[in-house]
Amino acid sequence: MSTETLTITDNRTGKAYEVPIANGAIRASDLRQLKIEPNDYGLMSYDPAFTNTASTKSAITYLDGDEGILRYRGYPIEQLAEKSTHLETAYLILNGELPTASQLSNWETEIKKHWFIHENIKHLIDAFRHDAHPMGMFISAVGASSSFHPESAQIFDPAIRNEQIVRLISEVPTIAAFSYRHIRGLPVVYPDDELSYAGNFLSMMFRRSELRYKPNPVLERALDVLFILHADHEQNCSTNTMRAIGSAHADPYVALAGAAAALYGPLHGGANEAVVRMLTKIGSTKNIPAFIESVKKGEGKLMGFGHRVYKNFDPRGKIVKQLAYEVFEVTGRNPLLDVALELERIALEDEYFISRKLYPNVDFYSGLIYQAMGLPTPFFPVLFAIPRTVGWLAQWVELLNDPEQKIARPRQLYVGEPERDYAPISER
Repeated sequence: MSTETLTITDNRTGKAYEVPIANGAIRASDLRQLKIEPNDYGLMSYDPAFTNTASTKSAITYLDGDEGILRYRGYPIEQLAEKSTHLETAYLILNGELPTASQLSNWETEIKKHWFIHENIKHLIDAFRHDAHPMGMFISAVGASSSFHPESAQIFDPAIRNEQIVRLISEVPTIAAFSYRHIRGLPVVYPDDELSYAGNFLSMMFRRSELRYKPNPVLERALDVLFILHADHEQNCSTNTMRAIGSAHADPYVALAGAAAALYGPLHGGANEAVVRMLTKIGSTKNIPAFIESVKKGEGKLMGFGHRVYKNFDPRGKIVKQLAYEVFEVTGRNPLLDVALELERIALEDEYFISRKLYPNVDFYSGLIYQAMGLPTPFFPVLFAIPRTVGWLAQWVELLNDPEQKIARPRQLYVGEPERDYAPISER
């Protein structure tokens, strides 16, 4: 008898079943053989929010929450943040290996070929109110791009599919920057082929009347590192959405718009925005003890602490904290930094938070960096969506190439009313 099995005894019937274990998991469909009657559907597993359910096999991102480990294609996030660039990391995530010098040069050239968007998409952005949320504009523009590329529906043609991948990675910073300029009431700035991915984005955001925008190298590098840290993160809410929509064989534009909509929420991509709002509300270090007590009483939340997966520390959080100091050397010290540092110190020494394994995550300091760079808090989720586009697309391709995947269709446990007869309105 193989040791890689699980023996289940159904106490309802007294029958024993042997279920194979592979990659540390059993197949949920194997539970269906546990039946009381032959015509029963069989046993199902109940797992709200998929806290212990693996819906796919993936070779992209490895995450060990207990040990605080994050790797893309086997490479530690610490090494990539220190030595790589966002576009090099994007190539790695999409292709499985780091590029050679010529491959990276060709990849960067292809990206630059596509980072202009159709003028009609710009007109769509212009149609929004000046005070519209930039994430709403971003989602709408990405989804609308589908109609400009009808060939993208041919998702099983590798050449067409790869063209859409390049186009999306290229266009999302342009869409984001145009949205920012719109809410600021400024004319758009078109892409500059002489700049890097992050440098071009900063140019489209902040260039004014100068003939050539020269991004500050510290801010350019900081943005690039933040893009690396946010490029993928296993089967999170938005990635799960991308895969679910993709499983219906939708084109990548509408699938990515759906993923971005999931990212919009304050529990996901809006978390760093919520951190800044929390720190602003606290206002001063002297108000922290009272705030901590209110959190313990359930009267508020400590945003930017804890994570569904990480139970020790978020490795990205350490990188971002150091990055914040480097950025503030250029922009000046964000006045909320003192509040953040003191809040972190008190929380990490308090048994209430220690016992609940609440440690700073990547969102705790990233919002302060964006704010120091002059970006409004509603724009933070858009800054998350730009790099996560890479991860979404890599996960989407992996889904399409996985012969075990079908259209996403979870089961439910019905707990509603049994069958009953319709009553005329006069008798109700």
